[in-house]
Amino acid sequence: MNVYDFDHTIYPGDSTLDFWRFCVKRRPAALLALPGAVLAGGLFKAGLLSREAFKARFYRFLRHVPGVEGEISRFWEENLSRVYPWYLEQRREDDLIISASPEFLVLPACALLGVRGLASPVSPETGELLGPNCRGEEKAVRLRQAFPEERIDAFYSDSRSDAPLARLAGQAWLVEKGTPRPWPRS
Repeated sequence: MNVYDFDHTIYPGDSTLDFWRFCVKRRPAALLALPGAVLAGGLFKAGLLSREAFKARFYRFLRHVPGVEGEISRFWEENLSRVYPWYLEQRREDDLIISASPEFLVLPACALLGVRGLASPVSPETGELLGPNCRGEEKAVRLRQAFPEERIDAFYSDSRSDAPLARLAGQAWLVEKGTPRPWPRS
């Protein structure tokens, strides 16, 4: 199987931020959570708050988005066409997308693409994290738990934090500005 990160890898941007912008336009009450998210972002950047705590604070905007599942469907109706053509040309049914973005957002995109997915467990109603953030080594852990017998033929990501998965793959590709290049040796 081939394994892909999602944001900035096969999707040109951060799907969570794009979804937040989409929600703010349609549901301006989502802005009520912005001051807390900005404060949490500053504390995270200063090393005073964990990534998980920052994300939990950011996701609170979901509490102000009624009918979030419908909003997710509308979001992907408008944005799935942004997936890079290079990915669509090589897509296989046994592909796996694994992302640090929330399951409620990534898994519907995976279903529309006809592939499997793993992502961070987050409540779409409250924004509460329901498990570990699916990033870095956690991606390798989740992959081994979900697909213990499968081998990774090729792995694609925009982030060197995904090195644990790159090491498991027959081939690894670092995606820079939408273009896959061989994973750097280091």
